[in-house]
Amino acid sequence: MEFLQPPGWVRARGYSNGVAASGRTVCVSGMIGWDGQGVFHTDDFAGQVRQALRNVVDVLAEAGARPEHIVRMTWYVLDKHEYLGAHKEVGAAYRDVIGRHFPAMTAVQVAGLIEDRARVEIEVTAIMPA
Repeated sequence: MEFLQPPGWVRARGYSNGVAASGRTVCVSGMIGWDGQGVFHTDDFAGQVRQALRNVVDVLAEAGARPEHIVRMTWYVLDKHEYLGAHKEVGAAYRDVIGRHFPAMTAVQVAGLIEDRARVEIEVTAIMPA
């Protein structure tokens, strides 16, 4: 895996500008803040992020992949102010579940998610080394 940092660019904080990798591709559908049984345990934004990331890790494990194989993440949030306001707690949850691995990442505010209680949805692409 090669993290792409163009010369002269300010280093991205919390993500990478780009990632080049080759190997087995694992695509994880958008994961929300409910558990494997479809039960929400919190409406707290950071709590839902933590659960969604755990769900991502569980799905990756089914393919033999780990968080460090993630090359791309897309976060869909209902409220960018809620996301930004929970930045510290979200960062702690991210480091606890994913570690200090920062793939290419996009965050988008959306009008709604399919599950009414969901505050965030996270989809991932991982590439396992050949």
